[in-house]
Amino acid sequence: MSLMDRCLSALGRSLRGMSGVAQPQRPNPGADFEADLSEAERQLAAELMRVNHCGEVCAQGLYEGQALTARSEHLRQALGKAAREEEDHLAWCQQRLTELDARPSILDGAFYVASFTLGAATGLLGDRLSLGFVEATEDQVRRHLDSHLEQLPGGDAKSRAILEAMRADEVRHGEDATRAGGARYPLAIKTAMGLASKVMTATTLRL
Repeated sequence: MSLMDRCLSALGRSLRGMSGVAQPQRPNPGADFEADLSEAERQLAAELMRVNHCGEVCAQGLYEGQALTARSEHLRQALGKAAREEEDHLAWCQQRLTELDARPSILDGAFYVASFTLGAATGLLGDRLSLGFVEATEDQVRRHLDSHLEQLPGGDAKSRAILEAMRADEVRHGEDATRAGGARYPLAIKTAMGLASKVMTATTLRL
């Protein structure tokens, strides 16, 4: 495909994901679980899942941007596969938000554009650094999910099953990037990425 074709394809996938009409390729991990929540617990679960939904919007933008500017076709395909798995995460989070009678963040679109731009810029630095960015990003996401798993109400087995499945995918994506030759990012860069993640969390918790 031409560069324009790839841009339009990425935009179409992202619009489907953020609109809530995209269907996951894999079953929702929380489908067979129950949740017995008080109103306060429901509100907390909704806030956490709103943040996770926005995080998956960002993941879509990053992977699509990196795939757009990747130099090798092999890496482009690998990033596309990871993006499709992240699209499952996005759909699962959307489904859980609906069940919790909650909405996604109003900032999703802005975060998508920022993430796509960052992903495309990272891809221009070369495949090795782009793969390293995947590992560094997924390490931050794993830490983020660990924190949310600790904060979730004990009775919310549905959200917990979703986050645990997401965490397993994120860990695998990071390990795959390292095995493929991704550069190891220094601690200073990972710390800065963690601060950026905290900004996203703080702004989307209720917005």
